[in-house]
Amino acid sequence: MLTGRVALVTGASRGVGKGIAHALGSSGATVYVTGRSTRDGDSPFGGTVFATAEEVTRRGGKGIAIACDHKDDAQVRAVFDRIAKDSGRLDILVNNATAIPDGLTEPGAFWTKPLDFADLFDVGARSTYVATWLAAPMLIREGGVVVNISSPGGFCYVHGPAYGGAKAAVDKMAHDMAHDFKPHGVTVVSLWLGLVKTEKVMSMTGDQSKKYEAFLAFAESTEYGGRIIEALFDDPKRIEQSGKVFFAAELAQHYGVKDLNGFEPPSGRGFMGDPPSYSSAVVE
Repeated sequence: MLTGRVALVTGASRGVGKGIAHALGSSGATVYVTGRSTRDGDSPFGGTVFATAEEVTRRGGKGIAIACDHKDDAQVRAVFDRIAKDSGRLDILVNNATAIPDGLTEPGAFWTKPLDFADLFDVGARSTYVATWLAAPMLIREGGVVVNISSPGGFCYVHGPAYGGAKAAVDKMAHDMAHDFKPHGVTVVSLWLGLVKTEKVMSMTGDQSKKYEAFLAFAESTEYGGRIIEALFDDPKRIEQSGKVFFAAELAQHYGVKDLNGFEPPSGRGFMGDPPSYSSAVVE
C-alpha cells in the first residue's frame, strides 16, 4: 500500500498517465496529476486532469489536479512549489507527459510530416529532465522513485526519428540520473510499455484499427504501469534496479504483478530486441 506516500504523474488527463494515477490512488497514495486538458472537449479522446483526480479520490487515494503545460518551465516550477507547500514531500515521480502529434502513426518519411513533430523533444524529452530537476530536492529527502514512461521506440524504428529520439533520450536520462542520485538512495528506471488500450487506440477505425487489431489481444491496460510502479516502490532493494531500462511485462513478472483480470501481457523482447545496457564507464 502507498498510504501516506505522495506521487506526481505528469500528462495524466487520459491514457497511460490517467491509468497510472488511478492505480496509485487505489493503493492509497496522494496523487498530483498534471495535464493541459481542463474542460470536456479539450481533446477528441476526452478526459481532464480534474476527472482523473476525482477518480483517484474515489478509489481511496487523494487526487489533486494541477493544470500544467509541460512546455512552460514556469508552470512546471509552480507544480513543484505547490507540492512542497501542500505535502512537503514527493515519493514517486512518473514522467509521462508527451506531445503526441496527430498523424504520428501514419506512413511516410519524417521530412514529409510536419516540423511540429519536433515538439516531442520539448514535451517528452526536455520535460522529463525539467520535472526531475525540480523534483530532486524532495526525492532526495524521501529516497524516492522516478519512472520515465518510454517504449522500444528508443531502440528500434517506431513512428520515426522524432518519436524514437525522444524515447532514447529519456532512457539514457534514467541511466545518467541514476548515477547522480545513487548516493541519495533515489531509484530511476525507464519503463517500456507495450501496446496500451488507451482511449485513442480503442477509438481507431478503418485502416488505423487494422494496424493494431492483431496486437489488441495482448495489449496492456492503462493501469498496468501503475501496478508495476507500486511494486517497484515497495521493493526494499529497489536501488538494485536503478539506471535500467525494462520491458514493463518483464519487470511485472519479476515482481509477480498482473494486469487487470489476472492477465499477463507478453514481453516484446522477442520482436523488438533487448533493452539497452549502458556502459558502466564514468568520465568526469
